[in-house]
Amino acid sequence: MAEVLRVEDLKVRYRTRGGDIRAVNGVNFTLQERSITCLVGESGSGKSTVALALMGLLPHNGEVTGGSVLFQEQDLLRISFGRLRRIRGKDITMVFQEPQSALNPIQSIGDQLIEPIRTHTGSKKEQAWRIAEEGLREMGLPDPPQIMRRYPFQVSGGQAQRIMLSMALTLRPKVLVADEPTSSIDVTLQAEILARLKGYVQEWGCSILLITHDMGVVAHMADEVAVMYGGSIVEHANVQELFHRPYHPYTWGIFQALPRMDDADRMLQPLQGSPPTLLNLPDQCPFVPRCSKAVSRCREETMPQLDLVTAGHAVACYNMMDLGPKGEGIGDRGVN
Repeated sequence: MAEVLRVEDLKVRYRTRGGDIRAVNGVNFTLQERSITCLVGESGSGKSTVALALMGLLPHNGEVTGGSVLFQEQDLLRISFGRLRRIRGKDITMVFQEPQSALNPIQSIGDQLIEPIRTHTGSKKEQAWRIAEEGLREMGLPDPPQIMRRYPFQVSGGQAQRIMLSMALTLRPKVLVADEPTSSIDVTLQAEILARLKGYVQEWGCSILLITHDMGVVAHMADEVAVMYGGSIVEHANVQELFHRPYHPYTWGIFQALPRMDDADRMLQPLQGSPPTLLNLPDQCPFVPRCSKAVSRCREETMPQLDLVTAGHAVACYNMMDLGPKGEGIGDRGVN
C-alpha cells in the first residue's frame, strides 16, 4: 500500500500563564492508502492535539515547535495558508468530537453543507444543494431536504454527527481525521457509523486517522494502532500484534482493565495513579510513577526512543513486559 500521510517528530506546546504545556513530544507515524490507523490513549495524552496540528487548527495559544506533516510531497506545516485551505476540506477533512458544537448555530444545515462544496468545486448553489442532499442520503439520514432546512439545535446528537460525517466525506477526501466520532451517540448508531466508515475505506480508497480511547472500536476498525501516553507514542503495531502481545506496561495495563467474554472470572486490574500533568513533564518516561516494571534506568535516563521489537512492532520502554508465547493481550476473540 502507498503512503498517504507521514508525521515526523511532531512537537506541539500550548502557552499558558502557568507555563508551557508540552502536549505532543516527537510523535511519528504514517498513514497508508486504504487503511485505518487508530491513535489511542487516555484523555489528555495529546491525541486531539496531533489531529488539530496536522489540520492547521490549533488554538491561538498552540504552537508547533518542530517536525513535519507530509502529504503529497508537501509539508502541511510550512505551505502557504492559501494552499492549505485548498487541501483542507477537500483532500484532508476532519470530524470533531462534539458535532453540535462544531456546527454554526445561526446557519442552516444546508448552508453549512454547501459551503465547502462550492468553495472546492466552484458549483452553483443549486448543484451544490443536490450534492449535499445526496451526501445526507449516503449517511442514512431520512428526508434530506427537510434536514437541510433545519438549524443545529433542531437535530439530535446522532443526526449532527452524521451531518458532520457527510460534510467531511461528500468530496471524497484522501484522508479523514475522525476525533472520537462515536463518543456522543448510542451503541446502535455507533455500529452503523463505524460500518459506513469502513465501507468508505474499501469503496473509495480513503484513509482514516481514528482517534479514540475505546479499545472495542480499535479492535473492530484498526489496521494499525499507535498508543499515546504523556504526549508521546509508546507503542505502535498492527492491530492483531498489539492485541496479542502488548509489550509496553501501559498498553498491557489497558488490557488488564478490560472485561473479557472468554474469561468472565478474571479480576479486572485498573491502572493505579493518574496521567501526568503536561505542564511539568519530566525528561524521563512519564509512565514511571504508575509503572510496576520501572527500574533505575527508567528513573535516571531520558525518555526511551520508539524502537522495533519485532517486524512492524515498535515500543518505547527500557523494561518491557516479559510475555509468554501467547502474550497477555485480548487474544483472537478480541479482534474482528
